[in-house]
Amino acid sequence: MAKLMRKIVVSILGVVLFIPSMSYAHEGSGGGFMAGLTHPVLGFDHLLAMLSVGILSAQMGGQAIWRVPLTFVLVMLGGGILGINSVPLFSVELGIAFSVLALGIAIALENKLSPLLAMVFVGFFAIFHGHAHGTEMPSLSKPVFYACGFVLGTAGIHIAGVLIGIIADRYKEGKQVLRYLGAGIAGIGFHLIIG
Repeated sequence: MAKLMRKIVVSILGVVLFIPSMSYAHEGSGGGFMAGLTHPVLGFDHLLAMLSVGILSAQMGGQAIWRVPLTFVLVMLGGGILGINSVPLFSVELGIAFSVLALGIAIALENKLSPLLAMVFVGFFAIFHGHAHGTEMPSLSKPVFYACGFVLGTAGIHIAGVLIGIIADRYKEGKQVLRYLGAGIAGIGFHLIIG
């Protein structure tokens, strides 16, 4: 299982790192379900934030493993509906970049947040991610199919993050590796903010 997860993560990161045009999902091409599915997967900023939500929830344990990611998905869907309907939201890209920074810091600190605080925390950032998905829906897309795609893509990334967190917890140095990973994610978030 650990080898399979490692191969999946390395494959995703390899695609994102070696094909620069795919590193940001904010280009909007194609339509329908597949466009929605690939938007969170191929957007490096979305991918890092959503993996981080899964890892953070695994660090917290208990019911947070499913409650925190579910909160993100539901609030993100609301943000997506706002975006699809062209309801303006301030500084969407900056909000997404801050989500990468803040979630990376939360993982690095391994501070066990209360589930309610974590749900509010990820829910706030989910609005920005959802709004970006909604506003960048290709013009040929059917909103329902597109929304189903980005919800399933997000849920899949959350599950991958949870699995990374659970697998890391089984190894002696796993918690430390997650903290370093969180610091790296926070560094990328900082770069996205200033870049």
